[in-house]
Amino acid sequence: MTRDIADIRRDYEGGILDESRAPATPFELFEEWFALAVDTDPDDANAMTLSTVDSQGLPHARIVLLKGIAEQGFEFYTNYHSGKGGELANAPHVALVFWWPKLSRQIRIEGHVEMVSEEASDAYFASRPRGSQLGAWISNQSVIIPDRTWLEERKHRFEQVYEGQEVPRPVHWGGYRVLPEMIEFWQGQPSRLHDRIRYQKRDESWEKSRLAP
Repeated sequence: MTRDIADIRRDYEGGILDESRAPATPFELFEEWFALAVDTDPDDANAMTLSTVDSQGLPHARIVLLKGIAEQGFEFYTNYHSGKGGELANAPHVALVFWWPKLSRQIRIEGHVEMVSEEASDAYFASRPRGSQLGAWISNQSVIIPDRTWLEERKHRFEQVYEGQEVPRPVHWGGYRVLPEMIEFWQGQPSRLHDRIRYQKRDESWEKSRLAP
């Protein structure tokens, strides 16, 4: 390698995150931070790492897109038969991470998962571009396929099947809602003395704490 990995560094700086001024619940602060992230990086602000565990307790992580904040939960959509779908069916507890490098901000979320209603999945599916709708039928997500040609042939087949008509939502595709039990806000600061505020769910209320960086 042309550069020593150990020498890769950056300085972090940002506004002070003060627990005495932070709201009583994390959702108001999340929406404030998320709105600024959208203004700063509108294409990728809703990208988040989703971590799950399989039946053997092995962790898996990938990037998915936040598609809604409703009923005090964070929503995303996927194929229920995918790897993550199987993992969520086995262990419906996840961790999410948002990372916004231009703002030196990170949010960690941990909680349990439930499926959104079929009506909500239908409504979101109807809002997707047609190509994405067809993609939900074309791809048996996470299964091994022989080559790209196999995918292109399925694409052609489903384009013919739904030519001139609306694409219905597959029953194996829909939304999940992450109901948080912990949300941590991280604001980068110089000298690695970062601000960290953690909200922990206690029954129906939230307990707020400052963590050492």
